[in-house]
Amino acid sequence: MSVLGALIGIVLITTLGVSPNTAVIGALIAMLIGRIPIGMLTRMRSQHRQNLVQSAISGSTFAAANSLLTPIAVPFALGRTDLVWPMLAGAAIGLAVDSWVLFRVFDSSLLPATNSWPAGVAAAETIKAGDTGGKKAAVLGVGALVGLVGALFKLPTSAAGVGFLGNIWALLMFGIGLTVAEYAPDVLHTDLSAAHVPHGLMIGAGLVALVQALLLMRNRKGGGKGAGREAAEAPGDVTGAVPGNAPGEVRADEPGRTVGSERLRRGLLEGMGLFLGGAVVVAVAGGVAGGLSVPALIGWVLLAAVAAIVHQLIVGLAAMHSGWFPAFAVTLIVLIVGLVLHIPTVPLALLVGYTASTGPAFADLGYDFKAGWLLRRDATPWHVFELDGRRQQYLAQLVGFGVALVVVALAWKSFFSDGRVPPVSEVYVTTIKTGLDPGTMRTMLLWAIPGALIQFLGGSSRQMGVLLATGLLVATPHAGWMVLGALVIRQGYTMWRRRGLTDPVARKKSDEQSENDLSLVGAGLVAGSSLNDVGQLTKAL
Repeated sequence: MSVLGALIGIVLITTLGVSPNTAVIGALIAMLIGRIPIGMLTRMRSQHRQNLVQSAISGSTFAAANSLLTPIAVPFALGRTDLVWPMLAGAAIGLAVDSWVLFRVFDSSLLPATNSWPAGVAAAETIKAGDTGGKKAAVLGVGALVGLVGALFKLPTSAAGVGFLGNIWALLMFGIGLTVAEYAPDVLHTDLSAAHVPHGLMIGAGLVALVQALLLMRNRKGGGKGAGREAAEAPGDVTGAVPGNAPGEVRADEPGRTVGSERLRRGLLEGMGLFLGGAVVVAVAGGVAGGLSVPALIGWVLLAAVAAIVHQLIVGLAAMHSGWFPAFAVTLIVLIVGLVLHIPTVPLALLVGYTASTGPAFADLGYDFKAGWLLRRDATPWHVFELDGRRQQYLAQLVGFGVALVVVALAWKSFFSDGRVPPVSEVYVTTIKTGLDPGTMRTMLLWAIPGALIQFLGGSSRQMGVLLATGLLVATPHAGWMVLGALVIRQGYTMWRRRGLTDPVARKKSDEQSENDLSLVGAGLVAGSSLNDVGQLTKAL
């Protein structure tokens, strides 16, 4: 499945410029294999084995397409084929660190498992529906069919599915951004993307998001879920107990967090250190060390490391809330900063490639961990089972990453020689060669102010500034109406279900049931859209 995922990824990224989420495909194939009445194959009926398979295939797809092939295409498109192998080594390091950081900090206050992670919900609900059948399978199946048919007619049904999942405020800003980006050229007679307005908003929102992440790293003294979980992770703990519960009685519907502020801080600091090491490898292998002065080389290494970790966090936060990640746009921001700093052409190309290697795998691993978290949340004792299952998923992803690295190493030359280069890589190189308009940085800094303000007012839990900028940058036609329409339906259905209820407890229970119903519909829409994306392989071939 990892080989299949890697091939799908590199074919679609070089022909259509997209990389589909293949997790649902992996889950469906694992289910079908489990239905074959042959000894060992029946073991694949286990939801957790299916979860490992979907983790491996989706990891290999994003790793091959986004984290490996796209970065090495930058020096190739620049005419420096001698830098492809050094860039591949740097991209492999970026990919490895990217996934390690997410493994360390998933389900922390920065990246909670309770947040949306839409593709993960779709994979988990597909697996559960295939196992239990009944009404849930029917609802998911109808949702998937609607999502698939809508996608065949070029409608972004995955955006509608996302609207039924996650934080309403974050998705509202995402939908507004998508809608404004679609109609600004006709109404305002302005191409916002060409004017770098969304990029400016993302710079401001991203800087505030980074500060908010740093604040979440603080080790708050006294209670709190994070502190309790850190205590539960102490050596010798086998129950996963949480203060306030009897040993082993972690409630399945309120499992709490598995990563506290101390581990969050360690994970991000470890990531920064490893990204610094990777930047040094790229600098030495790519010849940057010999072409820059010592102060310039130190500055390049620091900038590369900071850009890598900021890129992964912004992409991860956007993916967590919206199911869409603006990896191309955030990498382009790093490129623009490099142009403003007058970084020479080759070091700038390597900086862009190294930055591009982070983010997508980070987001994808979050999706898969979310799927596993949903499948494991009824286990007893929950805490120890969840952590072990997450570790097994991480190992499955590493299998996918290893396969992706081999496939890309073997296939890049034949693809690139046929002119099949990822379109985003060509955009990076064109921007490097043409440079910036004089007023670009001024415009971006001006628009960074409202971006920072919106992000600050929304807080770290909503990521409103990042999601607004993401919507403006993604700019998929009709996606804004899909998201906003889903939000209206979601709110209307919730109010309809609670009609006549006056007791606060009953109203809360009704609202939770509404969210559960619509989450299943949203998961089906996302799954159907993903099936269509993978189906584009025939068109690409």
